[in-house]
Amino acid sequence: MKDIYLKRRKFINDTVLLLGSTLLPVSAANAFSVVDSSRGIGVDKGKNKSDNNYLDFTTIPNFCTHEHWGSISSIGMAPAQGGFRCDTTTGAQPLKPTSIWDLVLEPYQNGWMHAIGDHHEVKVLKSDLLNLPYEQLWKTSPAQALVKFKSKNNPLVLTGGFQCTRRGILHLYGIDINKFDVEQWKVVDQMIEKNYSDLFSWYEKAMQKAFFSELIRPVHPEYYVQEESTVSKVKELAITHNIMRIDPLLDLWSEINTRRDALAKIVGIDPVDANTWRAFIQKLFDLAAENHSVGIKQLQAYRRSLLYLPLKDAEVTFRGKLDQDNIIKFQDWVMHECCKQANERNWIHQVHVGTNNITESSPMPLQSLAIRYPKMNIVMIHCWPFLKEAGWLAKFLPNVYIDTCWLPVLNPEFLREGLNMWLNYVPTHKIMLAHDSTTIEMAVGSSLFTREILSETLGSQQRALKMSNQATRLYAADLLQNNAVRLYRFGKEVTG
Repeated sequence: MKDIYLKRRKFINDTVLLLGSTLLPVSAANAFSVVDSSRGIGVDKGKNKSDNNYLDFTTIPNFCTHEHWGSISSIGMAPAQGGFRCDTTTGAQPLKPTSIWDLVLEPYQNGWMHAIGDHHEVKVLKSDLLNLPYEQLWKTSPAQALVKFKSKNNPLVLTGGFQCTRRGILHLYGIDINKFDVEQWKVVDQMIEKNYSDLFSWYEKAMQKAFFSELIRPVHPEYYVQEESTVSKVKELAITHNIMRIDPLLDLWSEINTRRDALAKIVGIDPVDANTWRAFIQKLFDLAAENHSVGIKQLQAYRRSLLYLPLKDAEVTFRGKLDQDNIIKFQDWVMHECCKQANERNWIHQVHVGTNNITESSPMPLQSLAIRYPKMNIVMIHCWPFLKEAGWLAKFLPNVYIDTCWLPVLNPEFLREGLNMWLNYVPTHKIMLAHDSTTIEMAVGSSLFTREILSETLGSQQRALKMSNQATRLYAADLLQNNAVRLYRFGKEVTG
């Protein structure tokens, strides 16, 4: 069964996610303006910084615990690993000039645009123009490129994905792309190309402007041995920490598997049975540790349940033409071996929860892993629509946490719903607020939504519970920064 796990690109392009046309509710659309808060203009249309009820969290550092910056067309794909070059090659640089189209057609938004299908508004263009790729059409007829994009993207304008990118560009570049002004698009296009020509310097500048403190990116095992150049590697690692993706390991069961063979050469062990597989996994974890990994990440919930049964070695077939039952057994066995390694190393285990494959992506089966491996801290990422289940696990299991990353990108209301549900139920040290964005621009937009929603929800708590401003800001600092510093064991705590 080839490619049992849907790779991130294929997932985005082929799956509706049950969210392809989810709209930001009218109440939220009215609540948030998209002005540049760095210019001192109120970020909430109903409030401004002189409002006694407005809590300004814009300068509190935000720890980005789970990001995919660089997962765009200009930096490219790594076909052999079924992922993006930025996740497989340290210091990966753009292979071509980066344009505005790389940002507005990043994989999430591009996938959701494909998911909605064709609709009548797109027919404003002639068929020969309609079929041209955006970048090609932009070069020949910028006005027509905007007409095409505006028409195709119109049903998604209110969604979190587009709004996060829009707000991030506005905050960092000072231009509102939703005005669809050709000359302004040309200006921001040139600015983007210039910034991405020195990628990691741009990340550092943008992080400073957005008050991002730290960065963690999930990477493939090959990332530790492949580099673009020594210079670009050093520049990336100066601002980036990593966690190792273990989901590729669960696909290495087939008789002929070039990726398994390549990884076997890297670690010097060909995994053919239980003993060699254990040694193979340990060597990969050692390699990740040598490269300062702070944990592991899996996204199995895209395709299967999070129930992993402990199995004896004799119950597992480790290579061959496996049927579905034996594939699941192989995956269960490998997952437990990875968890054993994470437990021994006291590592973080980020687990994708919800958002897709809804009937099987509930986090409740993680209870058994959490109990079995008490020194492995599980961080449930996303969690929608399983907000109650995630809250229960985080409340009653000492080594289970929540990270709201990706919620504002899906729909800012999901973040508001989660915070309103959790703040009076889940211990506050169990919640973190990252962004899971494919570009730093999207992450900045997500952070603007996050800070505003946090201001609203904590403001309600402050008024209801008669908390001081100092106490309220400390909670904000914990959620945005300190909780992640304590869990991942690097960075600096702040007092708000």
